[in-house]
Amino acid sequence: MDGAMKLAEAKVELRELREQMAELGMMNDEEDESDDDSFMFDGELIAGGNENEQQDISSTDKSVMIDTEEANKLTQREEQLLQLIANEGTDPSYEWKGPVMRIYFPDEGSAALARRDWSTQVPPCVQFSSCGGVQVADISNDSIIIFFCPRASEAESVEEILYKVEEVRGENLQLSIMVNPLLVDMGVTGFGMAGRRLRERLIDGLIPAYYLRTLPWGALTRVWPQLFTVWQEDENAPDGTGYRMIKAMDRLPSNPEVEDIYDIENGDMNVPKEGPGFLNALGDFVNGMTRL
Repeated sequence: MDGAMKLAEAKVELRELREQMAELGMMNDEEDESDDDSFMFDGELIAGGNENEQQDISSTDKSVMIDTEEANKLTQREEQLLQLIANEGTDPSYEWKGPVMRIYFPDEGSAALARRDWSTQVPPCVQFSSCGGVQVADISNDSIIIFFCPRASEAESVEEILYKVEEVRGENLQLSIMVNPLLVDMGVTGFGMAGRRLRERLIDGLIPAYYLRTLPWGALTRVWPQLFTVWQEDENAPDGTGYRMIKAMDRLPSNPEVEDIYDIENGDMNVPKEGPGFLNALGDFVNGMTRL
């Protein structure tokens, strides 16, 4: 909102400034077409062109020089306002000194595009960085960090960044958010000890605040602090949404668990018996592996 207000004020001031410049005779259409560095002012040629063609200014007439100084000030202010409008209300010379919300992209190319296209669309407290490459950003004021779509190939960098920011900021780091993370992948981290340790160090401590996964027959959702819920498409759903909840759980179910929930709900599978046993233990092991 602050940027929008500055943009509106800059446009109003620019309009008033140009009216003042027109009254002083500065808004000459032929001004930009001049081949030298002179300009027309109240019908007189001032300080420009060939030396032999320059008009001498009488020492007794101070008004022209005074008006020339005022014209220079107006011209400089016009350039400042045009730059401010081009930046959509953001002053390019302004440097934010308060708490920072930093958004990390997977690579520097994405971060560079965000800086180019979004810098004028977000508040100055929002800054963009990348997970890859050398970390040169000043994180001494970072209070919120967001990782945008980190993948398994960036898992090590994400972990290093988190530890570094926590070390520098301590309790001043208020929040860490990951948007659509996929930090464990069979082709990169594997499902063995490396993947399990990564999950224990980095992933298990995270709280899934918002989760949505579409399924061929429904969806798996979660909005914190509510439970994970499995939904099945149903045209006759009482609430008219077209979906009926068939299961609620306090943890994220694995892919096989989700399919089992659907099969049990539709009579294609019996409810597994509770209790110890080799098959149950094997099933728990397989579910644990699939959750990696």
